[in-house]
Amino acid sequence: MNIREELDIRAKHVEEILGQFLPLGIGTQKTIFDAMNYSLLAGGKRIRPIIMEESYKMFAQKNGVSTNAINAFMSAMEMIHTYSLVHDDLPAMDNDEYRRGKKTTHAVYGEAMGILAGDALLNYAFETAAEAFDDEEVNVSYLKAYQVLASKAGAYGMIGGQVVDIETENMPAEQVSLARLTYIHQLKTAALLEASLMIGAILGGATPEEVCIMECIGQRVGVAFQIQDDILDVTSTMEVLGKPIGSDEKNNKVTYVTLVGLEKAREEVARLSKEAVELLDELSVNSEFLREVVLYLIHREK
Repeated sequence: MNIREELDIRAKHVEEILGQFLPLGIGTQKTIFDAMNYSLLAGGKRIRPIIMEESYKMFAQKNGVSTNAINAFMSAMEMIHTYSLVHDDLPAMDNDEYRRGKKTTHAVYGEAMGILAGDALLNYAFETAAEAFDDEEVNVSYLKAYQVLASKAGAYGMIGGQVVDIETENMPAEQVSLARLTYIHQLKTAALLEASLMIGAILGGATPEEVCIMECIGQRVGVAFQIQDDILDVTSTMEVLGKPIGSDEKNNKVTYVTLVGLEKAREEVARLSKEAVELLDELSVNSEFLREVVLYLIHREK
C-alpha cells in the first residue's frame, strides 16, 4: 500500500462528502458563507474524517452495521478542525498569514470576518452532525457520537488545551514542564483525533471497551502528531510545509524540541506511535490502513 496515494484518494472522497454539506453561498450574509467555504476548501490532509470513516468501517464490517450518519459526523469534524485553524491563525493567537500554502482566512477577509467565520463553522458543524438524526433508523449510538463530538471540541478538550497553551506562552520558559506540554498536546491536538476514532467506532457498533481503546490510540497519535509538527517547524521549509516555519521560535514558544532536543523528540514520536500500533493489535478488526496512517504520521514531511 502506498499510504500517500491512498490518503490522497481518501481525502478527495472526504471532500466529495463535505461538498454535500457546504453552506449555500447566497443571502445578504453571503460574505460569511464565502469565508466559511474558503476555509473549508483550502486543502489539507483531512486526517480526522479519514480516520473516523476507517474506524467506522473496521467495526461496522465486524458487526454488520450500516449507516449514512457517518458522513454527517465526518463533515462536522472537518468543520470543527477548520474553525480551530482559522482562529489559531488570528493576530491575537499565532498571527500567521499562510496556511496550507494559501492566505489565511483573516488575511483574505479581515480579522473580524475571520473570527466570525470560525464561529460560524463551529455552529454549522453541530447543525451538520444533527442532520444524522433525520435518519429513520436513528439510535442511541448517534447520541453518544454527538456527545463525544461536543465534549472533545470544548473546554474539556481542544479549547481547554488551547487555553493552557496560551497561558503557558506567558510563563518563563524554565517553568514549563514536559508534563504541562504533554497535557496541552493531549487536549489541543489529540482530543479531535480521539473523537474521530471514537465516533467511528461508536457508529460502527463497537463495545465500550473497544471505544476506550480507540480513545487511547487517538491520544498517543495526537501527541506524537503534535511533537512531529514541532519538529517540522524547526527542520522543514515553507515550500514543503505550506506555512511559515520558525513560528514557534518567533513566538518564544516552548515545545518538545526546545525542552528535550530534536533527537529525543523524534524518539518520543516513535515510542507513542509504537504504543498506538500495539493497541490496535489488541482489537479483533482489520486495522491495516489505520496502522499505516499511524506510521505515516511519524515520517510525514508536512
